[in-house]
Amino acid sequence: MMDVRQITELLPHRYPFLLVDRIVEVQGTQKIVGLKNVTINEPFFQGHFPGHPVMPGVLIVEAMAQTGGMLLLEQIPDRDTKVVYFMALDNVKFRKPVVPGDQLRMEVEMLQFRGKIARMKGTALVDGQVATEAEMMACVVDR
Repeated sequence: MMDVRQITELLPHRYPFLLVDRIVEVQGTQKIVGLKNVTINEPFFQGHFPGHPVMPGVLIVEAMAQTGGMLLLEQIPDRDTKVVYFMALDNVKFRKPVVPGDQLRMEVEMLQFRGKIARMKGTALVDGQVATEAEMMACVVDR
C-alpha cells in the first residue's frame, strides 16, 4: 500500500496532473492496482462539460499510465534519475462515463518488459464495471 506522499517520491507528476491517489496492491513485477477519487473539484470539470461533468477519457488513460509507471519505476534500480514516457496506445475503449463521486480502480498488468520498453494492459473500473481499457507501451528514459 502506498499513499500519495510515497507516489510523489516515484512519479514526477504534481497537481493538477497527478491522477493516482493511492496504490492498494502490487503483485511483484506483474500487476499493480491504484485508486483515483474523482471529485467535482477537479479543474477539468469546469469545461468538460458544464452542467454535465464527465472525466475526459484521455485523463482516465493517463491515470492508468501513471499507475503502470509506478509498476515500472519500482523495478528500476536508479529510478530517481528516470522518467516513463508513453510510446503507443492500442485497443483503447471507453465503456462507461466517469463522473464526480466515482472512484477509479486502475488495474495494470505487465505484458512484457525488455530493456527499457514495456507493454502493459490497463483497465479502469468504477464499482466493478469496466469504464476504460487500453494496451500501453512505454519507455523508461533519463530525466
